[in-house]
Amino acid sequence: MATPSSYRPAQGSIPTKPGVYRFRDAKGRVIYVGKAKSLRPRLSSYFQDIGNLHPRTASMVTTGASVEWTVVDTEVEALQLEYSWIKEFDPRFNVKYRDDKSYPWLAVTVGDEFPRVMVGRGAKRKGTRYFGPYSHAWAIRETVDLLLRVFPMRSCSNGVFKRSAQIGRPCLLGYIDKCAAPCVGNVSPDEHREIVDDFCDFMGGNTTAFTKRIERQMYAASEALDFEKAARLRDDLGALTKALEKQAVVLGDGTDADVIALAEDPLEVAVQIFYVRGGRIRGQRGWVADRTDEGGTPELVQDFLLQLYGGVGVDDGGETIPREVLVPALPPDADVLEVLLGERRGSKVSIRVPQRGDKRDLQQTVANNASQALMLHKTKRASDLTTRNRALEEIQKALALDEVPLRIECYDVSNLQGTEVVASMVVFEDGLSRKSEYRRFVIRGVDGQNDVASMHEVITRRFKRLLDEQARSETVSTDSGPMLVDPETGRPRKFAYAPGLVVVDGGPPQVAAAQEALAELGVTDIPVCGLAKRLEEVWLPGEEDPVIMARTSEGLYLLQRIRDEAHRFAINHHRSRRSKSMVESMLDDVPGLGEVRRKTLLKHFGSLKKLREADADAIALVPGIGPRTATAIKDAVAKADATRKTHATSPAVNTATGELIEED
Repeated sequence: MATPSSYRPAQGSIPTKPGVYRFRDAKGRVIYVGKAKSLRPRLSSYFQDIGNLHPRTASMVTTGASVEWTVVDTEVEALQLEYSWIKEFDPRFNVKYRDDKSYPWLAVTVGDEFPRVMVGRGAKRKGTRYFGPYSHAWAIRETVDLLLRVFPMRSCSNGVFKRSAQIGRPCLLGYIDKCAAPCVGNVSPDEHREIVDDFCDFMGGNTTAFTKRIERQMYAASEALDFEKAARLRDDLGALTKALEKQAVVLGDGTDADVIALAEDPLEVAVQIFYVRGGRIRGQRGWVADRTDEGGTPELVQDFLLQLYGGVGVDDGGETIPREVLVPALPPDADVLEVLLGERRGSKVSIRVPQRGDKRDLQQTVANNASQALMLHKTKRASDLTTRNRALEEIQKALALDEVPLRIECYDVSNLQGTEVVASMVVFEDGLSRKSEYRRFVIRGVDGQNDVASMHEVITRRFKRLLDEQARSETVSTDSGPMLVDPETGRPRKFAYAPGLVVVDGGPPQVAAAQEALAELGVTDIPVCGLAKRLEEVWLPGEEDPVIMARTSEGLYLLQRIRDEAHRFAINHHRSRRSKSMVESMLDDVPGLGEVRRKTLLKHFGSLKKLREADADAIALVPGIGPRTATAIKDAVAKADATRKTHATSPAVNTATGELIEED
């Protein structure tokens, strides 16, 4: 553990201008990013007597080994740079409001020729307009089902759309008038685009114009004695009214605003946000984050607003940032944030604290939701952070490691009777998975079924890459000593980040192979262990007896989670490659069917199962496939299926684990 005085900048060397600063640990990793109106007083506050610092701040400065800063011209630039660095380095001591992917969005793929409305989850994509997020997917689906009667736009998947276009008949939605059926040319792309635009306007809050228009059309049809049309418009109006009833009016003035509230305790903070558009609540979302510094509510609000809106730009349509943001306390740099958000939206944005009336009442409702969310989080995940720390400490103690393994990499090998041998690498940091750093390997240097040799190859390739990355990095002198960084980005590459522990799926042979591979590369400072699945024994290199961890041990549970995740990742990769290779092998004897058309065939149907189910006429619709070739393909698939059924009594087994591998 370092002392802050060992890397304190020289007296007077810190500028008094606005800027952004980074604390790094002894390995060069950025652990905290902050900004300041004046760098000198802000940074100097970190190097006072540790006893006067907040415990979390004291932990950060003692973990750090160096500090650096960048001077900018304005506070807006400082905010932008702070957001960019937090996204780039993911510092462990910054408050991080993790994006919960479980919240569903209503998405319209406006970038497609025939846009589709659908309910989705996860990160946003370009070329798609989003509404929400919402609390429950079923509620959105009910609303969409009602609105498709009035706005009959496409809602089917690409596969259904293409199939309907091929056979010349629309799907069921086309027959019950909940889709205009652009797949069979019932409407032109421009006509369908008009329907989509009306749907988006309605979902965006422009509801009154549509209800009044349909009302006028209904009365006009009634006066013209066209009662059938009038009845249909009446039902459409009822569908719109029912959809609007699902969204309560909370602000009578038709305000567009994001209403934000926090619930705090000394360790964690819960944030809730209500999305109000046109005076109606269009969506709700919540986050829970660990508190990592001594900042109060204003600082927490500023961090949240920066992370929520920092990645939004005018190119996104500006719809994500409303005209008004209601918060429980003004952030320290409210004026600067308003300028930044205004630039991102393309028009003025107001950040304020509601004092009275409906807006104040609504924020109190949001605050009650935040309090409930924090209480539920503590109930469900009580001592979760403590549990993870205890698990890592138990692993360190059981394996006699020099330090707690904050980064653990696990490797698994999967094959089918010696064919399509693949391996996986999964990464856990601080007891949590880092899926962005997972890697897949295809074993090329081993013939047949040899899990030990395969493990040797994958460990060799991964750590040879580590050494290569380190060799290509640039050595930079810092206050904490020399550090290897990427010359372009100024930070270590992902593969240059050495793990604190390597775990292999298997017993002594696999562990010995991994240790031998590291030794051949000259890597001697990375510990290795293996987890044998049968008895959950932990094996160390060169040891005759395994390490037995208690069944109730949090450390053993963490190792099991990591091993099972590596196994899942390897099996998924193996199945994907096996499906492609089976298509290629069964079609080898089809005359005139080369590699390009085989790929086209697989891309068209999407999977081997759908190719088996297709008849010769459907296969003939694939570009480049004629009727004669389609018949030959169908015969080859039928022959392969017959051969597969003959060998059905000999199930495929994953030789690394003894588990059955079923066909897709």
